[in-house]
Amino acid sequence: MAKPSQAQRQGQIRIIGGQWRGRKLTISDSIGLRPTSCRMRETLFNWLAPMIKDARCLDCFSGSGALGLEALSRHAAEAVLLESNERVAKQLLLHLSILEAKNAQMIHTNTLNWLARPCEKPFDLIFLDPPFHQGLLSYAIPLLEQQSWLADEAWIYIESESSHTLAMIPSHWRLQKEKITRHVAYRLFIRELFFHRRGAFKKSCCK
Repeated sequence: MAKPSQAQRQGQIRIIGGQWRGRKLTISDSIGLRPTSCRMRETLFNWLAPMIKDARCLDCFSGSGALGLEALSRHAAEAVLLESNERVAKQLLLHLSILEAKNAQMIHTNTLNWLARPCEKPFDLIFLDPPFHQGLLSYAIPLLEQQSWLADEAWIYIESESSHTLAMIPSHWRLQKEKITRHVAYRLFIRELFFHRRGAFKKSCCK
């Protein structure tokens, strides 16, 4: 688990870029959240700079909402935040109200149950930062593919224990960026479904 910053120990997250840059939002220490550090969020959103504007974002296991809110601050078209803990969900609703984030939706739900439903309109950017050591990624990643949550060229950010091998990553997810610390692995994938389909078509033609 990443070492929290001083602001996080005091129960705050800070938005670091975009229209809400510098805004601080209070989070409850007692909830046990593990917000992505400011330094790593800055790195991540530098990675995402080519695509974040006007992107539709899905923040799974939203927790503090740091990733989804940062995306909205940087002019994502829409963000849907999924959170199962009732207290955390209420806190997220308060944050969205404070920021007047009209293009955001907070859904109090079990993320895996939600992802098991067919998706009507796929997302351009997915954040997967679940609680550690519960094996949730091994269920969430297949559901994203099976239920059509991903746009053909979606970007997928995954934050996990550094020891997690992510053996379940689909073959058409290309690792774009990666940073691994002692405790946490930060990985950004790009889904390349067009090239995957074209490769499968070529193979079928050669048979």
